[in-house]
Amino acid sequence: MQARVVVLGAGFGGLEFATLLSEELGDDVDLTLIDRSDSFVFGYSKLDVMFGRTTPEAVQLAYRDVVKPGVRFLQETVTAIDPESRRVTTDAGVYDADFLVLALGADYDVAATPGLGEAGNEFYSMAGAVRMAELLNGFSGGRAVVGVCGTPFKCPPAPSEAALLLHDLLSVRGCRNACEISFVIPLGTPVPPSPDTSRALMAAFDERGIDFIPGRRVTSLDPTRRVAVLDDGTEMPFDLFLGVPRHRAPSVVAVAGLADDGFVPVTPTTLQTRFPRVYAIGDVTSAGVPKAGVFAEGQARAAAESVIAALRGDGGAAPYDGRGSCYIEFGGGQVGRVDVDFFSGPTPTGTYYEPSVALMAQKHEFGASRRARWFGS
Repeated sequence: MQARVVVLGAGFGGLEFATLLSEELGDDVDLTLIDRSDSFVFGYSKLDVMFGRTTPEAVQLAYRDVVKPGVRFLQETVTAIDPESRRVTTDAGVYDADFLVLALGADYDVAATPGLGEAGNEFYSMAGAVRMAELLNGFSGGRAVVGVCGTPFKCPPAPSEAALLLHDLLSVRGCRNACEISFVIPLGTPVPPSPDTSRALMAAFDERGIDFIPGRRVTSLDPTRRVAVLDDGTEMPFDLFLGVPRHRAPSVVAVAGLADDGFVPVTPTTLQTRFPRVYAIGDVTSAGVPKAGVFAEGQARAAAESVIAALRGDGGAAPYDGRGSCYIEFGGGQVGRVDVDFFSGPTPTGTYYEPSVALMAQKHEFGASRRARWFGS
């Protein structure tokens, strides 16, 4: 009988998991991939939309193009999860699984930061990026604040990229001297695992006149006075606020009793939850690595190997290694890279590669290879 595998969420983790099981097991597996959206978007594409380099339609990859042996995609919204029985209820049906994989990502909790929805704008969702693109079109002078409202958050370098790309945009328009740019982040440095990467980013901020404020979190915004309030009580006036909202696991995950301190705890090397044959991968977890697509992809490979080993009755699954590479846009068509290793040593380490045009091409190839692998395009 075919093994029934249900994967909730079709982001980096869900897509890679489904692809691996299809490659290894083909029609010997009955894998149901469920997502509420009809298309996938790379996270970095939102910055491209925000800064007018592309359109939302151009970066959407339709899930109908996911055609793989043993895999069926369903556009449905998950309404309940029973992790003990591995039963999933959606707005269209009920699905029982021999193996259940949670890859639902993290939701944006805009309401957790008072005033963010009224006075500021988040740029992490596609809708937020589109709205920000409209606001940037009309911004030619004043104070811009890139502010992070809580940790952990997806793609830790993204707010740094937003500040640097904003500098580029305003410089090209010839109005940079009429604008102030500040960047507020709760972390002590832009990329804590890699001091070299952090030093390079801070040097770039200094060269461009971007006020970098580490170790501080935006706790609220005052819509009337147009000020951002930090966790030490400092008030920062702004004319344009570019926010990274607080993140949390989707409500359906919390209601199911799977979340602890906001996210799903797992055994970091296997991605297994405390429930038998229930795995969690990607941004929905607290796996000890950043919330970024490349790490979700690596977790998917480890979880897939574990499921395949269980189905074949062997113990050949390799543990998750906690490694990943992140590309960082410095502006001017230059992209840097940091390779991070979270599990090999007593503390995480990172290797930094200086920004170059060649790394920009490498970043494009990264996206193109995933499009081809997951969508056949």
